[in-house]
This record gives sequence, C-alpha cells and structure tokens, in this order.
Amino acid sequence: MNKKISKFITATLFTTFIGVTLAGCTSKSDNKASENKNENKIEGTITATGSTALQPLAQEIAKMFNLKNPNAVVNVQGGGSGTGLKDVSAGNANIGNSDVFAEEKLEADKAKELFDNKVCVVGFATVVNSRISVDSLTKQQLIGIFTGKITNWKEVGGEDIKITLISRPDSSGTKATFKKYALDGAKEATGETLKEDSSGAVTKAVKETEGAISYLASSYLSNEKNKEGIKVLKYEGVEMNKENITTDKYKIWSYEHMYTKGEPTGVTKAYIEFFNTDDAKKTMEKLGYYPTSDMKVTRDK
Repeated sequence: MNKKISKFITATLFTTFIGVTLAGCTSKSDNKASENKNENKIEGTITATGSTALQPLAQEIAKMFNLKNPNAVVNVQGGGSGTGLKDVSAGNANIGNSDVFAEEKLEADKAKELFDNKVCVVGFATVVNSRISVDSLTKQQLIGIFTGKITNWKEVGGEDIKITLISRPDSSGTKATFKKYALDGAKEATGETLKEDSSGAVTKAVKETEGAISYLASSYLSNEKNKEGIKVLKYEGVEMNKENITTDKYKIWSYEHMYTKGEPTGVTKAYIEFFNTDDAKKTMEKLGYYPTSDMKVTRDK
C-alpha cells in the first residue's frame, strides 16, 4: 500500500476515534448534569406557623434553604404553638411549629394525624426586672411565685418589692413548657397577660415593670442586646447553657417540633431535612438552639 494512503487512513481512523470518544464523554457529561438538575429541582411554596421560640431559626433556615433552592419559598409566621398545631391540623399550613408535643394542645384523634419532626432543642429561663437582686430560684420558689402564694421579693431573699407576673397567652408553647418543667404542672395565677405572644413583648413588659417576672427561650436570650434591662435567673442554682441543657442538668428545655399532617413530602420534606445539614446546625448554635444530635438524653413526652 502507498505510504501516503496508509498515513491518510491512519490519521482518519484516529480522528474518528477521538471524535467518537469526545462525543461519548460529552453525552455522559450532559446526561449527568441533566440528572443532577432534575434531582435538585425543588420548587413550590409552603407555610409554617406557630412557635415564636422557633420562629427566628425557622426564618433563618428558610433563607438558607431558598439560596440552595431558588424556586422554593418557605413562609414562616408566629402565633404560638397552639396556633401552629391547629393550622396544620386544619390544613391551613404545611408545618405547625411547636415547643410542645401535639397531644398537649390537640384532641387525641387530631394529634394522631400529625407526624412529629423534631428539628432541635431550646431552653427556657426565668427572667426578671434588672432591679431584682435575686440570682437563682428553686422549683418550689418558682411554683410559689407563679401560683400567687409568694407575692413579694423579700420572701425569696430579695428586696421589699411587689412581684408582678407577666403571663403569656394560653396558646403559647413557651408557657406550656415552663408550666410543665419549671412548675410541675401547677396552674399560673392571673398576671398581666400579654395580648401578643412574642418574646419582644415579654422583654418590654419585664423591663418596664418594677418587680416583674416571666420567662423567655434561650434562642431569644442568645442575643445580648435582647437582655438589656432584664436579668436571667438560674434554676436550682444551675445556669441555662448548652452543656447543662444537653446533659439535662438544667431541666427547663424542650424539643422544637415541626409537625406535618402525615409524613412530609416535596418542599416541606426538603426544608425539614435541611435542618440536619452542617450549615443549619452552625446557625442553630449561633442563634441559641441546640442540635438534637448533641443531646445526651431524650424525652418521649
């Protein structure tokens, strides 16, 4: 065979081989990109209502989630745990945010319809007006104060100042949690009930009322500015912090639940699962919440 022809055939075959190989690689790359695009295609709008203790984290995670999934929108609203549970039960919200188990706010048959997604843990602390000299209260002292049996700070080692209770609405999960773990279920006496269930309203009332006492979530108190004008008390001599909460040394804490009607799907599922990511966990701790994976103990109810 002529050497020129032989070289031409060889070059042609090599070029054809390279072309086919590159085409195959491009095809595989395109297919893979297409598959990834479909896998990441999360779109739609959902609404979460309820717990004001969980609201700051839920809103921040919603922003992070939206950056990863630009076609998905998560609307987060407050209103209290009772409101959130009623909304999701009635189908008026995709997620009901709650500081308490559904059975504590809903009838048994309604609670059974809901699926419990525990996304983190939060602590709750007793707060007083900054003029109060007391630094710590026992469970029995708290029960005495919130049931109206103890009415002056001098009865618990403080100054001669009248105690004023700042109560939260009955729909409040913070109120239910504090009642359950700090007061052993004792019914609160009638105090100055807030019309709006918000941590800001509680802080303002305690700050402006001499002798005032109430309670706030660790998520709100993680911001030093929010603590201006109020004082955070220890419980049984134990400070509310991550180490004491995760080991159950500090007893006033609860899971933060995101209840759904049946197991979550679509955007709702993706959003709730996003709470388990490393970025979300870092945000939790920054905002005063604790990942459930860090807990050394568990609570069923």
